[in-house]
Amino acid sequence: MSAIQLLPDLLINQIAAGEVIERPAAALKEMLENSLDAGATEIIVQLEGGGVKLLRVRDNGSGIAPEELPFALMRHATSKIASLADLQRVASMGFRGEALASMAAVAQVTLTSRKTESPHAWQIQSGDGTQSEVIPAAHAQGTSVEIRELYFNTPARRKFLKSEATELAYCEETFKRIALSRPDVAFSLQHNNRMMWQLPSLPRSGYAPLASISQLSEVSWEEKIDVLPKRIEAMLSKEFAQSAVPISRKAAGLHLYGMASLPAYSKASREAQYFFVNGRFIRDKVVAHAIRQAYQDILHHQRHPAFVLFLDMPPELVDVNVHPAKSEVRFRESQAIHQFVFHTLQQALSTPVALTENASDLSNQLAQVPSVQRTTSTQQPMQQPLRLHMASQPLAFYDALFGKMESRGGEEEKFNDAPLLNTHSQSFLSETEIPPLGFALAQLAGIYILAQNVHGLVVVDMHAAHERIVYERLKTALDGQQIPMQPLLIPVSFAAEALDIATAEEEHAAIAQLGFDIAPLSPTTLAVRAMPAMLKQTHAEAAARDVLHEMREYGATRVLTERRNELLSTLACHSAVRANQILTVPEMNNILREMERTERSGQCNHGRPTWFQMSIAELDTLFMRGK
Repeated sequence: MSAIQLLPDLLINQIAAGEVIERPAAALKEMLENSLDAGATEIIVQLEGGGVKLLRVRDNGSGIAPEELPFALMRHATSKIASLADLQRVASMGFRGEALASMAAVAQVTLTSRKTESPHAWQIQSGDGTQSEVIPAAHAQGTSVEIRELYFNTPARRKFLKSEATELAYCEETFKRIALSRPDVAFSLQHNNRMMWQLPSLPRSGYAPLASISQLSEVSWEEKIDVLPKRIEAMLSKEFAQSAVPISRKAAGLHLYGMASLPAYSKASREAQYFFVNGRFIRDKVVAHAIRQAYQDILHHQRHPAFVLFLDMPPELVDVNVHPAKSEVRFRESQAIHQFVFHTLQQALSTPVALTENASDLSNQLAQVPSVQRTTSTQQPMQQPLRLHMASQPLAFYDALFGKMESRGGEEEKFNDAPLLNTHSQSFLSETEIPPLGFALAQLAGIYILAQNVHGLVVVDMHAAHERIVYERLKTALDGQQIPMQPLLIPVSFAAEALDIATAEEEHAAIAQLGFDIAPLSPTTLAVRAMPAMLKQTHAEAAARDVLHEMREYGATRVLTERRNELLSTLACHSAVRANQILTVPEMNNILREMERTERSGQCNHGRPTWFQMSIAELDTLFMRGK
């Protein structure tokens, strides 16, 4: 075996480059972070060959003094930390001082920089472990870092790089992450002289740009969210911005803000998931688990949510020095972070429809819809005339609900013969009193409820919606250990296996917690004597079998804890209204009102949507009105 010896500096840097500079995207990340640390407000990225042939980043930051340029290309030389105390509360994006040195060991690097007070810029070049002299150069205020022929001197490593298109995709994703984190900075990305992204800066209203990344922690939460939606929409699509809910919560020095998609806007992969800690993009198992838990009750099967979330916290409470690429962190109080993220997202995603619909927003929408007639009078509302077989039923319902309504002739026959739109004789609820999901019009194919609100047409999957309503009721009741039990006038008996009978006897107390009273009648028969009042008695046998199966397979403890939601979801499915079950208009309206009060009513227990909205404008487009 060879003797132990010190490695040459070039080899040390090449080894470090294998960890830090895995591909062009990793080099781009380090360069962009350096620009942000320098307080840049405009950053230009130019690539060739997917970033392998050329990777140039130019900014208008504070610049580097000429005497410091040689140090910038040396290992562990940095202006960002000077002691262990600084390392424990890192507020900058970079801090190790090894990225540029690693790049210089595996590529041809040119560093040009000019400070504000300098009459001209200075330039230094490095490649294959050697540095040139610092020479004058022409450059505006700021710094340019140019990397050519990445891994030119390590051909074995270069063979592991993917195609130009693949490496470009990685670079573009890195660019998106950095640009999302700083909407107050202008970014542009070019590849082979073709502009791919050009993002203007979005200055915080009434505030000057940040002088450096370290000032980010001093910016108030209100200032940060002022410009986030515009940058998010520009980078992730308008559809995401319209299908996401705003997230905002502050507690115990933690600030979580951003946007998270509703379950209807889900993805087959995790490609649209961005989580930042103190402005740094990270992947963290604790955070990922908290987000999955927040969505677990409303996301369909193997779909993934989309989100752009920012967590600001004191730097000393998070360790960013745990991964070579700084893409992972370690929280000092990981359980507290988990609970904070989970409860914040869960609360935002479970807000009932009635609370998410703002009266002023409804009024603004109503003002833009010419097909909906409005009135400022105090007249009572009138049901829209319908040429449907159920037209007389809504009239009777709304008569009882809002008072006697008058038709043109005062008789129902004359009302049904009246023109479909009689704007002179109609009056409506005041704009602030219109329910978010409107009023039921009819039932379609025994499956869907058709309703009208201020926006237009609402279509509701009645089984999916009622299933969610019953499910949430069961969860709330079980949380309070108060599931109301309804004794059956005539117990429902059914044949059972010996194991089910033994389970009913052994787990009688746990079964009672779920609102059931199941007792053996004989060695082969069980009887359901009572069941939860909110479930349909016609499905007593199926519900009882489900409860016994869960108890038998998993035991009472697991059923009442980790398996609780699966069982309650199954029970709710049994009790929900079925397809082809004819509902009266009062029953349909009752489902709509319950949906408005129920958390997560936009999705059924399996994550499928329960309703959708079609605006008057969309209907007009379908019928080519106004063309």
